Amino acid sequence: MTLRRRWYSERSTIGVLALGDFSCFTLEDRARPAGVKVQNETAIPAGRYKVVVNFSQRFQRRMPLLFDVPMFSGIRIHSGNTPENTEGCILVGEWRAPDWVGDSRRAFADLFALIESAADLWIAITDAPVVDTRKPEGSAG
Repeated sequence: MTLRRRWYSERSTIGVLALGDFSCFTLEDRARPAGVKVQNETAIPAGRYKVVVNFSQRFQRRMPLLFDVPMFSGIRIHSGNTPENTEGCILVGEWRAPDWVGDSRRAFADLFALIESAADLWIAITDAPVVDTRKPEGSAG
């Protein structure tokens, strides 16, 4: 499973998650520089993490959990729409808008069926390069 972060704002990070032929959008908290964490407002570090399905006490159901995430614990993939719905977790949706993913429950149900059937699952999370689109000082219009 791959998650490529693509769109960044002051409130959230939106990416594209792919597993086989399935793909959806993701919404996470704001991505910050390596080693910087604001409690409940920071995306997990890019990296490769083992994914298992187990019972979530918080959600009272079986859900995907990421293992060995530096500086984080209890990171899950689940439904939700806005940065307020995630505390470091990865939200999924079928469409995106600024700081929003939509049709999240449907996207999660489709993804969860694939995750449950996988034998040994890992997620690789990558950050897109940040491109400075400002014009250099003194350049023409």
